[in-house]
Amino acid sequence: MSDPKTPSRRRALRGLGLTGLGLAGLAGAGAVLGRQADRGSGGHDAYFQRVAMALAEAGIAQPTLVIDRSRLEANIAAVKANLAGSGLPVRVVVKSLPAIDLIDTVARGLGTDRFMVFNGEMLHEMQTRRPGADLLMGKPLPVVQTAAFYDREGPVAGPQWLVDTPERLHQIAAVARQKGVKARISFEIDVGLHRGGFVDANALAAAVELARQDPHLEIAGLMGYDPHVPKTLNPETAFAAVLKTYAAAKQVLADRLGGDPARLTLNTAGSPTYLLHAKDTVANEVSIGSAFVKPADFDLKTLTRHQPAAYIATPVIKALDRMAIPSLEGLSGVTSFLDPNTEKAFFVYGGHWNARPVSPPGLQYNDLFGRSSNQELLTGSRRVKLAVDDLVFLRPNQSEALFFQFGDLAIYDAGRIVAHWPTFPVSA
Repeated sequence: MSDPKTPSRRRALRGLGLTGLGLAGLAGAGAVLGRQADRGSGGHDAYFQRVAMALAEAGIAQPTLVIDRSRLEANIAAVKANLAGSGLPVRVVVKSLPAIDLIDTVARGLGTDRFMVFNGEMLHEMQTRRPGADLLMGKPLPVVQTAAFYDREGPVAGPQWLVDTPERLHQIAAVARQKGVKARISFEIDVGLHRGGFVDANALAAAVELARQDPHLEIAGLMGYDPHVPKTLNPETAFAAVLKTYAAAKQVLADRLGGDPARLTLNTAGSPTYLLHAKDTVANEVSIGSAFVKPADFDLKTLTRHQPAAYIATPVIKALDRMAIPSLEGLSGVTSFLDPNTEKAFFVYGGHWNARPVSPPGLQYNDLFGRSSNQELLTGSRRVKLAVDDLVFLRPNQSEALFFQFGDLAIYDAGRIVAHWPTFPVSA
């Protein structure tokens, strides 16, 4: 019995819609199935030529994550321009920019000392490197990590721990009593993402009352994350629902705690929606991270003023004039007829990244051959100009975990690699 994951001639033909067809019918099949356009157009454009030259001059010949500093600074300027007049400070999302020099560049540019942290390792790094900063957890942590923080740091104020359930509230309160500290907590509210958090005002009010009565807890505020809004069928309606839910939660704080809740942290947004909150919000700060480097998943209408500022550069180690699938070599002519972007094969140094090839134009992955983290296959048409040792550029779909895969970030500016910024220790 054949392995269902192993390509067979019949399975490949069936996938191409060619079972039972002779070569005489190939042209007709191409017309029926829709022959792909040739997307190749030579080599790198002027921008990627300059980056490739800078990497060569720096002696870099392995997979490298490149940050374009001028584009990074332009994205910082775009955030400042978009938020001008709103009065909203920015909380920098550490997981999306996991290198202290990168974080510092953004924080200095925005004049902020507010950071959102998502795991115990980065919490330790930020507490150690920026002990006076205002840290808000972006997700609830296992209580073991909460206890470990106080064991390591002692009776410090600590971050704003995120509380999403009454059970989590009780856990953090127990740790605070045991360690003899007063733990700050912020409540996660579900504003429409449906990824947990308090779902209505009554549930939140009950949790606030529990926290208010515990001498080992200090209520710091709210966090409501809403990246779903631009991807909904009706973003305007979805955003209006976000504001309504958030306003109800804010009123709970006003009713239960007294005074103006604006004195607390009222955190919201994320890169996809910060611009919407700049125009209308009930919160008093926005979180932004990925927008500063703009990976491909953030090609959204709300981020049109932002530029891609992060790329993977990796050398070609093998350049073949013909793409051939193991045990299906006879189909090479068929596949290249139906899709001329499979004519040539380029194996690159490393691979299997959460990224898409962008330069030279016309490169693509191959589903039949599969992915590889050692020697990734990219295919292209005869029009793609690449040779061994030339660089291929890929654009990350996201930043966060991917940045850890390359060691130090190579900082490109004005035609040169001007610095190398180490990332934080690897963490999930």
